[in-house]
Amino acid sequence: KPVVTVKPDQRVFSGERVTLTCVIQGGGDIQWRYSWFRDGNTVYPYTTSTSAEFSFTADRVSVSEYSCRGERSDSHTDSDAVTLTVSDLKSKPELTPDPAGAALTGNTVTLTCRMDPSTGNWDSYWYKHTLNPETEKKKTNSYSLKIDSVSDGGQYWCRAGRGKPVYYTQYSDALWVNVTVSPKAVLTVRPDERVFRGETVTLRCDIKWGGDTEWTYRWEIEGTNNQYKNTVSRTSTQELSISSVDLSHSGKYTCTGQIHTQSSQRSDAVTLTVSAEAQASVRVSPQPWLTEGESVTLICEVSGSSKGWTFSWFRDHDHLSDSSRGAGGSYTLSPAALQHTGVYTCRAERGRPAYYTHNSSSQTLWITGVSASVSLVINPSRSQHFSSDSLSLSCEDQSNSTGWTVRRYTDKDTQTCAKRTGSGCVMDSLSTSDTGVYWCESESGEKRHPRNITIHDGEVILESSVDPVIEGETLTLHCLHRSTNSPILSADFYKDGSLIQNQTTGEMNITTVSKSHEGFYYCKTERGQSLHSWISVRVRVQVRFLSSKSSVFFWPLLRIC
Repeated sequence: KPVVTVKPDQRVFSGERVTLTCVIQGGGDIQWRYSWFRDGNTVYPYTTSTSAEFSFTADRVSVSEYSCRGERSDSHTDSDAVTLTVSDLKSKPELTPDPAGAALTGNTVTLTCRMDPSTGNWDSYWYKHTLNPETEKKKTNSYSLKIDSVSDGGQYWCRAGRGKPVYYTQYSDALWVNVTVSPKAVLTVRPDERVFRGETVTLRCDIKWGGDTEWTYRWEIEGTNNQYKNTVSRTSTQELSISSVDLSHSGKYTCTGQIHTQSSQRSDAVTLTVSAEAQASVRVSPQPWLTEGESVTLICEVSGSSKGWTFSWFRDHDHLSDSSRGAGGSYTLSPAALQHTGVYTCRAERGRPAYYTHNSSSQTLWITGVSASVSLVINPSRSQHFSSDSLSLSCEDQSNSTGWTVRRYTDKDTQTCAKRTGSGCVMDSLSTSDTGVYWCESESGEKRHPRNITIHDGEVILESSVDPVIEGETLTLHCLHRSTNSPILSADFYKDGSLIQNQTTGEMNITTVSKSHEGFYYCKTERGQSLHSWISVRVRVQVRFLSSKSSVFFWPLLRIC
């Protein structure tokens, strides 16, 4: 039985070219002849034809039924009728964007040219308003517009076409595509990019964007561990929280914000480094041995990380409540008093819930009293000495009291001088193990006049006063050589690691010393470099005598001073 097919569609528009085909399945090699009927009446050609196709231009509005007949020598057969509707008004497609609204650079907008009602297979023709409009033909009714820059915005429209020759619809209404530069996501990490196993880490993705737009967020992780390599995690919130991180969480993290199908610019990568448990360490500046009234600072640090820590301090295992002294990891005693003597440790914490480091190793502070009557006499009178040289120390008591002994603290322990001479001590052949702090101690345990002594087995030492320099006086430094024990002619002098003078006499003088001259000094020559020595500067105490009339009232106070 014949079947009638219609191209381009059973719904066409006035002016379109229509082709009807009479298809007979299983006809074999039989030569068929065809006749065509409209609304039951024979149409042109009025006689049968060997062509199975019948083409014509739909030139008037109508609704008609077409059928065909297949004939052969001894019989004929008729098809069922098909309805062909011819409309007068040209169709106008509707142009819509996805997503709607402003387009962000770096994204794609899909334009759809939709026929309503949908009739047959149309090709879509796309246009953009430019000085030289370009036409692009697509077999489908959608067009992907890649938004690389703001210049990709503007007016777009479309129309549909089909058939040969092409029959075109009307143009769609113009669609204005607004393009906005895509904002860049900013990724921040709390408490730090360098964290320790067991800490809680929070990553936050921020996007500066006006309005009440609700963003969703996409997280990308390029881990150092294969388990997390190129892992992608989606979340609807700004923050990605990792509780109790471990080494496998180390890697590069990025984020992007998303509005429907559009994305912001990807954030810069943040490298999260997870290390083993944190360890606090403590150091002292300038030195752990000092006289009451001087200043000392203990510094607590966490190796490999410096952000977000708060610190707790302990003396002899007791927590020190004056946390204001520990701001920023520094604990300052100014002025230091006898009761501040003790063993100090520190601990750091950060985050919520709090993460605690291990306690630091201990640091001992020794604060001794000021005594005008007792002093430690060192001969030769300098803080640095060559190994194998001899050294004598003695406690001089101007009040003629007895019972003072030279004591010392080395890296091993506290001990009394081995070779004693009265209240003194003689060391015939020094070694580096004799480096330490020496002081005078009474029978009742009072400590006075601590001094640092350093033994060097190198070729060069710095000769400096073993006692603090008084503000306003002159500081003299020499660079001594082992073989001559006399100043070297050419030497460079350094303070706190920076070159301050180059001398050809081997001697450096600083006149009118002030507190700013305090620091670590050393010298360097072609024969070697000395060790570092701390030069302490004390403020000069000024006493003003009052008039004879007033002195009677203030003389007791002056005596106390």
